[in-house]
Amino acid sequence: MTNLRTIFYYIGRIISAFSFVAFIHCILAIIMAEYSSAIDFLITFSSFVLAGYILILLGKKGEITWVVGMVIVSLSWFFLMFLVAIPLFLSGHYLSYLDACFDAMSGLATVGFSLINDIDHLSYSLNTWRFFFPYIAGQGIILVALVFLASSPSGYGMYLGEGREDRILPNIASTARIIWSIAILYLVVGMSILWLIGINKDLGMVNAFFHAMWLYMSGWATCGLSPTSSSVLFYYSPLIDLATMVVFILGSLSFYLHYTVWTGKRLEIFKDEEIRTFLFTLGISFIFISIGIVKSGLYHDFPSFFLNALYHTTSAHATCGLSMVYPAYFVRWGEIALIGMVIAMGIGGSAGSTSGGIKILRVGIIVKALIQDIKSLAFPSSAVVCEKFHHIKDILLNDRLVRASMIIMLSYISTYFIGALVGIMYGYPFIKSLFESVSATSGTGFSCGIVSSNMPSFMKIVYIFQMWAGRLEFISIFAIISLILGRKR
Repeated sequence: MTNLRTIFYYIGRIISAFSFVAFIHCILAIIMAEYSSAIDFLITFSSFVLAGYILILLGKKGEITWVVGMVIVSLSWFFLMFLVAIPLFLSGHYLSYLDACFDAMSGLATVGFSLINDIDHLSYSLNTWRFFFPYIAGQGIILVALVFLASSPSGYGMYLGEGREDRILPNIASTARIIWSIAILYLVVGMSILWLIGINKDLGMVNAFFHAMWLYMSGWATCGLSPTSSSVLFYYSPLIDLATMVVFILGSLSFYLHYTVWTGKRLEIFKDEEIRTFLFTLGISFIFISIGIVKSGLYHDFPSFFLNALYHTTSAHATCGLSMVYPAYFVRWGEIALIGMVIAMGIGGSAGSTSGGIKILRVGIIVKALIQDIKSLAFPSSAVVCEKFHHIKDILLNDRLVRASMIIMLSYISTYFIGALVGIMYGYPFIKSLFESVSATSGTGFSCGIVSSNMPSFMKIVYIFQMWAGRLEFISIFAIISLILGRKR
């Protein structure tokens, strides 16, 4: 009971802290003369304050153990989903509250799926709301809380709960501040570049500013949400294509690596095991996708073929989901290309980054372990074979690392196929069902047409669970199970 009250108290604190986001959007709606949206955000602000206050009253301040911290994380996301969905549903752009919750979780989990109707006529304030939470969640919702709440090592459980393991600085609150410092600096630079490109494309000063902000937030958070129905294809700009690709590649790299390079160790880019594994798996995915595109015969010139193959391979591997084509085109590329994208999305980006998926580092660890086992067979039984890899520093490969990587990898793969089986149950082809399932769990947001407001409600619920579990890398689910079993004992 004590743990439950502690969980309620800190979830209430987190929700209360985020009420200011709704208030800011209410002010923005008034400035942009979007008075209907302003009322919606005022209702949302009141809901945040009320929900936070009730949970704080029901709870009690206490010690945040690792398990309790991870449970706080996982349940916070569900409470926030219901609250973030309020202005979306009130806008009238969704057929049901479930659809609004689907989009809310999609944003919080930085996936990029959307069931919204008439997206091209969305208000500035509501569009900003859609992109603001993915941007925050990309760094980590709990990282915001840790800046204010974590005054002791107990906050590490909350840090782990969002699927993060690298501790950049000894103090978790300091680590959170460093991550946000990196993110804000890139935000200023990236938005400025995209804003200038937008002005050059005659979008207008104000419109170009908002589009620059939305595109940057989506790219950096490797979310893939777009302010238009045609994603980056809307802009018909090679410069925007290039800029967004640079942004989501940077977003898919570890914050620890960013910090290490910033502090003068630039050679880490070439030495890091993650980067090497990324280039290898990116190459394999690119080959599959290229073969599929060539066989489809849709592109008759090399620049168009190469740019589409490279952009979508990189976007899939970074689990971003920004696209230069309409969703129907993925199907027209053929099954070989879809398999290549499934591989890229399934592996995902770097550990400790904004991207999702199994993570490149875990794949590299498992491959290293396999090499170690093969070497062991070639030596006498008395020989001790040691394998190490370089990730910011030299790390000795041990059973604990390999076992942890295998558990998370198997959790992802199992969820990929369970989601695919649900799609098959409703009559969708296997490869399309697998594509959507991997896209949901890895946090990519690419769709070949299954995800829509007309799909069965049960599939929407399954995808919500996949988006949530995949974003938190299943760690918080294990924590909830552990807490329940502990209470039963």
